[in-house]
Amino acid sequence: MTILQSIEAALAAFVTFVWGPPLLVLLVGGGLYLLIVSRARPYRHLGHSIDLLLGRYDDAHDPGQVSHRQALSTALSGTLGLGNIAGVAIAISTGGPGAIFWMWVTALVGVATKFYTATLSVMYRGRDADGELQGGPMYVIREGLGRRWMPLAILFAIAGLCGMLPLFQSNQTVQLLRESFAEPWGMVGADGSLLFDVAVGLVLAIAALLVIAGRIQRIGKFAERIVPAMVLFYLALTLIVIGSFWQEVPAAFALIFTDAFSGQAAAGGALGAVIATGISRGAFSNEAGIGTESLAHGAAKTREPVREGVVAMLGPIIDTLLICTCTALVILLAGDWQHGGGIEGVSLTAAAFAQVFGSWGPLLLLLMVLPLAFSTMVTFWYYGVKCFVFLFGSRWQSVYTAFYLGLIVIGAVASLAAVNSIIIGMYAIMAIPTMVSTLLLAQRVNRAAHDYFCALAGQTVPKRQGGLNRRGEKT
Repeated sequence: MTILQSIEAALAAFVTFVWGPPLLVLLVGGGLYLLIVSRARPYRHLGHSIDLLLGRYDDAHDPGQVSHRQALSTALSGTLGLGNIAGVAIAISTGGPGAIFWMWVTALVGVATKFYTATLSVMYRGRDADGELQGGPMYVIREGLGRRWMPLAILFAIAGLCGMLPLFQSNQTVQLLRESFAEPWGMVGADGSLLFDVAVGLVLAIAALLVIAGRIQRIGKFAERIVPAMVLFYLALTLIVIGSFWQEVPAAFALIFTDAFSGQAAAGGALGAVIATGISRGAFSNEAGIGTESLAHGAAKTREPVREGVVAMLGPIIDTLLICTCTALVILLAGDWQHGGGIEGVSLTAAAFAQVFGSWGPLLLLLMVLPLAFSTMVTFWYYGVKCFVFLFGSRWQSVYTAFYLGLIVIGAVASLAAVNSIIIGMYAIMAIPTMVSTLLLAQRVNRAAHDYFCALAGQTVPKRQGGLNRRGEKT
């Protein structure tokens, strides 16, 4: 066994350990608990999120840096793209079709989880080293739970630094660009791919620098322009593929449901492997309960925390229930997933598109993946730098930025198996402080939500004994 293989095996063992039953119960069970204690109230107000996205409640004088629409676009840019294309392919190649069912489960309960985490990210915003108002799990823990819970805040920030790296996006973007464009056109051969990969990595790093120089405001505007257009473009492509195999669609859904409880397609045929793979990939897809999305939603311009919670609920619906389902159907209907071996990423999705669109299939996929993958890279920089500043202050922020840009180049030539394990493992670590703090503060969100929705409906908000402030706390 080579050193690289040993590292990959150790990282795979780490992922298996951290994504064990305790974490699965915390994420899914915690999300189900939040759904129950909220009495499904968030699900009943999805229509209100559309009004918020249309700017009907925007106020330029509200605290924050970006609009509701830009905050959601930024959060989605961190999940859409390779997380929903390569991520779904990896879920199927390692956990079988049944893993998709468990991704759906994470999304259904994730709607409630995101409502709570995003609401808290505005409710308990705190000042960073420069005195700027920031949101995110580490600030929720510090401001909402107090200093004695700071170890949890530090744990999230450390895991965020490691989990919000651009390795996966860079790796899969370069792979798709090489396989769908460079190799067919004879630009690279078997021995020349390394130089090509490094060159593309450098171009991506330089382009990322131009965007992140404008911080969250420029990232938000960039995501607001890119994300909606690419979502519609991808949905159009996938619906054409699905329509080409329309007679087999019922069988594909049946396969997802039956395999979800049999585990026959998973490595070793273990049902636990299917569930763990589906939930971990679902978490990577929609980030519900992980906490990264709170870093974006915490920057929203609003004085009403519940509003951002309502907006955030759309995330799991768009990226997992809609985009991931379309990707899964494309892969299953094309049938290439049955002939692969080991972990397969974006190449599996590209092969499925090639069956319908021929040589144009991977190129069409590339047109969608490139802007979304790039937007994820710049969004992850924002997430990472917030964690870095929380831990070390803003003095060395430029050092982190240089390190991050260098990792874009390294990710272009890194091992997919190792990259996948690092990211998924860190997502598990981030979920612990996020879910623990959310569950501890859930009742404060419930009180704030009750008062907000009563006021929205024109009802008299009952005065609570002792009084409450805007955070739902007793005064």
